[in-house]
Formats: sequence, structure tokens, C-alpha cells
Amino acid sequence: MTATTRSGSDTTSTSTASTATATAGIDTAGIDTARVERFAGELIGTYAGAITTLMIDLAERTGLLDALAEGPGTSTQLAERAGLTERYVRECLAALATAGIVEHAHGTFTLPPEHAVCLTGPGSANLAPMARICTLLAPHVSGVARAFREGGGIPYEEFRPEFTDVMDGMSRGLMDGQLLDGIVPLVPGLPGKLAAGARVADIGCGTGHSTNLLAKAYPASRFVGYDIATDAIARARAEAAEWGLTNVAFEVRDVVGLPADPPFDAVFAFDAIHDQVDPAGVLAAVRRALDSDGVFVMMDVNAASRLDDNIGDPAAPLLYGVSTLHCMTVSLAHGGAGLGTMWGRELACAMLADAGFGDVTVHDVPDDPLDCLYVARPA
Repeated sequence: MTATTRSGSDTTSTSTASTATATAGIDTAGIDTARVERFAGELIGTYAGAITTLMIDLAERTGLLDALAEGPGTSTQLAERAGLTERYVRECLAALATAGIVEHAHGTFTLPPEHAVCLTGPGSANLAPMARICTLLAPHVSGVARAFREGGGIPYEEFRPEFTDVMDGMSRGLMDGQLLDGIVPLVPGLPGKLAAGARVADIGCGTGHSTNLLAKAYPASRFVGYDIATDAIARARAEAAEWGLTNVAFEVRDVVGLPADPPFDAVFAFDAIHDQVDPAGVLAAVRRALDSDGVFVMMDVNAASRLDDNIGDPAAPLLYGVSTLHCMTVSLAHGGAGLGTMWGRELACAMLADAGFGDVTVHDVPDDPLDCLYVARPA
């Protein structure tokens, strides 16, 4: 590989392996130049993937992906179909084509049906909303860098209201597709208990879509959703009102102070424990708030607690990165535990035991390889 500098039409090439390492003060003796070449290429691929993620976000936000899913077209046809400006559409499509997201031949762009399944539609298979997490977190890199040097972190409030939209977009399809038919049935006896009438909490409920789905499906039960985000709670209440639900309520509350009287028959937490300021305190509060034969249903990241056990997992860099830029820093910003996204199954089970849960089982989550489901009952 060569590093190239250009001045007018003149081009000068130098050896990256020797020049770059010398500049960095690295002893080049024994350097495997082929390995340098390979790694440099991998880095370019990594950076290209990062920009491609932003292009997917743009195409999803603007409706370009939906327009592609309707059928092939030129940039002009697709721009007209989506109501967009052709020049922007053409450049974005070029990025997606060279990344292998869409196909291009003779001026026509095609989104293969296998790709469309992963990038469009209302179901849990649509991964396009995940791209927005990168867009959300990128502007906070400088703030996290400051925390590297000074300690502390970036408070949760600084990520809102965009964070509310991102989390809703990432979880809504899964909840619609799997909550009632895939997740709840994993808990023995829970569907019958909810059908008969139970008192249920959803902690860290966000926009409350999961809570509202449960309330709609089980009208004999009473549900309450808790979250610290006022904007998310407002949206939860609005959806409940739109659906005409009378058996659900929402409250702005730090769930470390989860009320325990009267007790709950079930408590749900969907990806809400690992970024708490006091996760151990929240788990203890859940245990206190549960009836003696109640159940805690906790969906959280499916990873190992040891770094070495996560090396080779293709999702691990994403999850550790999200932890650094959000989940860990929002906890450390308030002097919290900084547990992080990748606390893992082993630590999760140990913390549940410390909180007073004696019967814990772990299940895969249908259509969601990034998460697992912990079903915990009081000891």
C-alpha cells in the first residue's frame, strides 16, 4: 500500500509501512508489511461502514428505502416516488450501491427483496431504525472524550429528545411482533395470570408502547409504566388515550424508588437496567415491590460478562461502543455504577441473586439476537 500526495498533476508515493511508523516513533524492525496492508484496508472498510450507516439512516428517514421497496427505478424515478430532490437521492443511492445495500445496473437501482426485509416494513426484522443510534451518539464524542480526562459523564437529559425517538424506533417493531406471542409466553403461567387480572409494572418504559400493548391485550389487568423522561411519558399517555385504554397509567419516576405497596404480580424491564445509576438498588426495589409469587421479566443485552468471551462476536463492537457513548456515561454522569451495556449474563444472574431472586432462567428473545430474557422469581 502507498500513501499518496497530490500537487496539481504530480503524484508522489511513499511506503506507508515505513514512513508512517517512523513518524509515529515505532520501531519498524520486524514489522509485517502484509499485515499493515491488511489492517489498513480493514480500517478503510470500518470507516466506510460508519458512513454507510448514516446513509441508511438518511434513506430510512426520508422514505427512500420505502420507495426502493416498491420496485426498481432510476434516481429520478425514485426521487419522484419519495417526493425528494433528485441530486441528493442520486448521491445517497451511489453510496448504498457501492456498499452493496442496493444493486445498480444501467442507471436503475434495485433493493433486493432479501435486503428489503431487513430495511423496511413494520415488523421486528426491519433493522433500519438501528442506524439512527449512530447518528444520535456521534455528536457526543467530544463530551465523552472530556469525561475520559475529567471523569463524570454526559447526563441522560442531553441525549433527549432524540434518544426517545431512537429507542422507540428500535423497539417498536419487536414489541409489535413478539411481545404478546413470543416474549410473554416464555414465562410459565404469566399469560394466564395476566388474563385473569394482575397488577403489573413496566420500569424504564420509555414511550410506553410495550405497556400499552400489554394493557390492550389483557384488559382484566392493571398496568403502570415508569420512566424518568417526561417527553417519553407524555407520548405513552397520548398513545394510551388514542387507544382508549382505561387500565394503564404512566408516571415520571426514578425506579430506584419503585412503590412496593400494594405489591405487583409482575414487573417488566426492557433494556432498562444496565444504564441505571444504581442498578443494584433498582433490582432490590423490584424484589421488594413483587408479591411473594410474583415474577420479574427482564430483557437485556445478550452477552458474556468477560471481555474474552465476547471477542469474535460481530455485535460486540457495536454494543461496547454504545456503552461507552451512552449507557455507561449516563450512569457515571450522576456518580453511578457505570455498569454498561455489556454487563453480561453472569453478572446479571449474580446481581439478581444478590437482590433476592432465587429462581432465574435465561431465554433467547424471538427475532432479537442482541437480547436475552431473564425470568426471575423471589427466593
